[in-house]
Amino acid sequence: MISESKIPEPLEKGILRAKNGVFTFKDATIRHDSTDLPLTHFIPKEIGVTVEKLLEMGYEHDCYGEPIESDDQIIELKVQDVVVSDNCGDYLVNAANFIDDELERYYGMEPFYNVEDKSDLIGHLIAGLAPHTSAGVLGRIVGFTHALACYAHPYFHSAKRRNCDSDEDAVMLLLDALLNFSKSYLPSTRGGSMDAPLVLSSRIDPEEIDDESHNIDIFDRFPVAFYEKTKDPLKPSEVLDYIDNVEMHLGTPKQYEGLMFSHHTSSIHAGPTVCLYKRLPSMREKVDAQISLAENIRAVDQRGVVEKVLSSHFLPDIMGNSRAFSKQKVRCPKCGAKYRRMPLTGKCRCGGNLILSVSKGSVTKYLEISRDLVNRYPVSHYLKQRLEIQEFGINSLFESDKSKQSSLDIFF
Repeated sequence: MISESKIPEPLEKGILRAKNGVFTFKDATIRHDSTDLPLTHFIPKEIGVTVEKLLEMGYEHDCYGEPIESDDQIIELKVQDVVVSDNCGDYLVNAANFIDDELERYYGMEPFYNVEDKSDLIGHLIAGLAPHTSAGVLGRIVGFTHALACYAHPYFHSAKRRNCDSDEDAVMLLLDALLNFSKSYLPSTRGGSMDAPLVLSSRIDPEEIDDESHNIDIFDRFPVAFYEKTKDPLKPSEVLDYIDNVEMHLGTPKQYEGLMFSHHTSSIHAGPTVCLYKRLPSMREKVDAQISLAENIRAVDQRGVVEKVLSSHFLPDIMGNSRAFSKQKVRCPKCGAKYRRMPLTGKCRCGGNLILSVSKGSVTKYLEISRDLVNRYPVSHYLKQRLEIQEFGINSLFESDKSKQSSLDIFF
């Protein structure tokens, strides 16, 4: 209980959660995290949805304007429909069973979902939510994929404040958010309201989302004149007359439908089912794999990749954690009290021992790998010196200049 009111969730709900094998977030909602992937079209048989169910959900024709009659037609995805992973579907079945138990046994109402298999969830509403935000986006399950990912329209991801670069966001059943979420459970600390569905966007307006999603090409083939222009050293802005994208149709019916694609794919399941970032256990292995990939792609500047990892990830992390360590409070794990400075007694008023809230390990965790990258690759002198300054500061923070422990062999 880390909220201001210290109100616990009813014990009965906890028992029902254990019965159905589901876990709760700090705001009492049940979530499943998946990697974001963009999708504008699908084939019914690939995502496990029947023609009858599609017609029931309002799909009337395929992307070429033909009536939907078979499960191998290419259909344009509605902007708030999502294709979740098989793993997510199975977990949401458990969540739905928990909600039904809750409605029936705790609130004395009729069950709502009555699902036995994940296919029964098709057509049900969900809320998508990205970390560090407080606004969910309404969606609807239209099918399932073998990949550990959530396929959704670029509009949907953008409405969550994402730009489709393989971030990981949460999906929850809408009724769970409406029934179990409470601001009373949120932490009273700064930032406690983040990652919680305080508001819900029920309708996506393409004009109100990030303009990165407005750059989607929406025609079925590039014109010959466009390819002819590639012979000339022109800026992208100088060939916009040959391109048809979402931005040109904002405010019209075509901003929602009629978005075509230029290249076919053999199967939505042809790619990797698990992101390599998830399969690699340590940060060093993740970085080595990223740099190795950069070495094999001629169009990628390997030095630029290393410098970007250092400047946008490792160095800011080291600097931020160093600052947090030097300004941190001490806290008592027994009663939860916090002190800006260590009391003269060295103990909490309750008699408990006081501990640091930021550890040395969090400050130095990226120091060694950053040093290795600087030594192995020809990064700029500026970045190298920035790292040296941070390393000097960290050493002075954790090592005493006056008393250093030494072994006897230094005297021989």
